[in-house]
Amino acid sequence: MSTTSAAHHDGEPGHPAQGEGRGEGRGEGRFRLIMRAPLGWMLIGVIGVGLVSGLTATGPGPLPVVGAAAAVAVYWAVMRRVAGRPVPEIDRRGAVREALHGGGIGAGFIVLSVLVITMFGGYSFSWAGNGLVSVVAAAVMTAVGASITEELMFRGLAMQALEQLWGSRAAIAITALFFGFAHLAGPTASAWSSLAIALEAGVLLGAAFLWRRSIWFVAGLHFAWNATEQLLGIPVSGDAVKGLLTADVDGPALLTGGAFGLEASIVPVLISVALSVPMLVLAHRRGGLLPGRTRKADR
Repeated sequence: MSTTSAAHHDGEPGHPAQGEGRGEGRGEGRFRLIMRAPLGWMLIGVIGVGLVSGLTATGPGPLPVVGAAAAVAVYWAVMRRVAGRPVPEIDRRGAVREALHGGGIGAGFIVLSVLVITMFGGYSFSWAGNGLVSVVAAAVMTAVGASITEELMFRGLAMQALEQLWGSRAAIAITALFFGFAHLAGPTASAWSSLAIALEAGVLLGAAFLWRRSIWFVAGLHFAWNATEQLLGIPVSGDAVKGLLTADVDGPALLTGGAFGLEASIVPVLISVALSVPMLVLAHRRGGLLPGRTRKADR
């Protein structure tokens, strides 16, 4: 076809100009590339899951659990439809086993930390008389909502996106720091409490995910951590709670965590490091640590 005839057909009604078609195609292509890039789908997913969490996390009754289920659906949609990735980390097969495994580690971690502090005279407990069923139900509902939505955002989305860019070691460090920073807003929070959470929660939960590659495992760990604290009457990340017991605090804040609660104590920081190291070793042996990208040599 000659140039003249081509120009004639491009100008006919119903036939878009070739330049416009190519421009639109390029624009759509660039948009898809941006959305499929790690930081693109991470941002979309965090906004989506975060919005669900913000609307449901502190709601009455079973609303936090409903929100957690909705957050899983949003996560699946973003990973499959936007990122174009498989989602074995939320596979239903083995989910209960992984959640119970993680829950056992989370509950054991908190109980051991509390026992050590109590042994040194930092904590003493008495029955609160708040009502068994209502307190347990509230603790379970709140912990389910917080654990699942936070793990989807930090370990499912942020960690997997960042390790695709810079490797697992950088990803665990960055997500740990952001996780600590996210807990800095409370009235009793401090720079130390934020750093402590980054070390004991950010690193521990990151190591747990790299080891098991299961959201259910880390959510189970996170759930048992929060629920056990609340039932013991210990503030959860600085927030006062109504538990089965009343925790009386006596001693230096470095031992007890002071008004912020257990997470600001040096005891769980040390115990969490002792747990994180073998998890990372096991993750390395299983090939679960992705290397960082190396720059190509200059040509």
